[in-house]
Amino acid sequence: MANLTRDKHVIIYGSSKQGKTSLRKHCLHDDDYIVIHCSNKWGIADLHAAILKRVGYEVTQSSTRTTSGRNKIVAAFKAGIFGVGVDTAGEKEMSNTNAVTTSPLELDPEDVNDIISALKGFSKFIVLEDFHYLSIDTQKDFSVALKAFHEQSKLCFIIVGVWLEEGRLTVYNGDLTGRLVGVNADKWTNEELREAIALGEALLNISFASSFKDALIDGCLDSVYIVQEACFQACIKKGINFTQGTLRENIGIDIDVPELIREVVNQQTGRYNSFITLFASGFQETTLHMHKWLLYPVLTAAIDNLESGLTYRHLRDDLRHHHPEGNALNIGNLTQALQSTASLQVKKEIKPIVLDYDQTNLKLNVVDRGFLIWLENQNRLDLLELADLPMLA
Repeated sequence: MANLTRDKHVIIYGSSKQGKTSLRKHCLHDDDYIVIHCSNKWGIADLHAAILKRVGYEVTQSSTRTTSGRNKIVAAFKAGIFGVGVDTAGEKEMSNTNAVTTSPLELDPEDVNDIISALKGFSKFIVLEDFHYLSIDTQKDFSVALKAFHEQSKLCFIIVGVWLEEGRLTVYNGDLTGRLVGVNADKWTNEELREAIALGEALLNISFASSFKDALIDGCLDSVYIVQEACFQACIKKGINFTQGTLRENIGIDIDVPELIREVVNQQTGRYNSFITLFASGFQETTLHMHKWLLYPVLTAAIDNLESGLTYRHLRDDLRHHHPEGNALNIGNLTQALQSTASLQVKKEIKPIVLDYDQTNLKLNVVDRGFLIWLENQNRLDLLELADLPMLA
């Protein structure tokens, strides 16, 4: 909450289903912000146009071209924004007796200065959800624009993305150092997970058995989603669908918790199998099949190693040992494949993403904790075969 008053852009990051969006909703009132859900098809001009539309502008294409050859856009008020009236296509429409109208603006959608001018007077937070869906080029371009937003306006962006390093955007633009504040939504302590369970118990007027809670927290890999879903399934098994009239105690005392956790993650078996096959296919058919081979260290590593992230050195050595090219493998191809890890999953419509590459710490991270538990309970040889990779050697 304190980070919202520091006059800096806020980055909320973490694994999927760890409460990033819920955190944002908890800290802000609905009328404090606007939300833009990012698309993998957007360039920087599309992102800027989406912000203008969500603010309240009607955006149309102009016949005038920018110096880069792209058509400019015409932005006109289509609804009361900044507390003023509207003006669309030259037709005046008053929203209240004190309203004023302004002429439509002709803007270069790629020029952050034009966007800042159009948003002058807008005071709400601008939330960019699913920022990781944007292409790397668009993320880099917007990282440059963020510096201008910080220095030339009072606009504050809240960027929500699935990655595990705080300095993701400063990698793309070092000038953002000191202009961003990161909020790690991935870390849940055992005490916080127990508090989440306790809140649910109070709402339903029930009490889970201590043995159930202990086993659940031990086996959830700090995933609040798995904790919540396992508690939900335990309630369903006991016929608890609403707040109980009298306190019901020791819920889950006779439930096999590891099996329950497996049931929860196995609901995603189809999605995880699809992830493996789609990721292995890469962007297109290539000689080295680098994305397919990136899966080899992932599908053969110990869960503890995956939880802490696979280092670049580990990946390099593992691929040199198992890839058909051996020591002759071009390391530049490995780097390129790692840097496109997220964009490949977005292109293949793997949502939420499972893997992400941390360019700051040079680590390949699993950003879906359910995948780790699922992987621990699978036959690794079957998964290697699914990815068309050789058996363990």
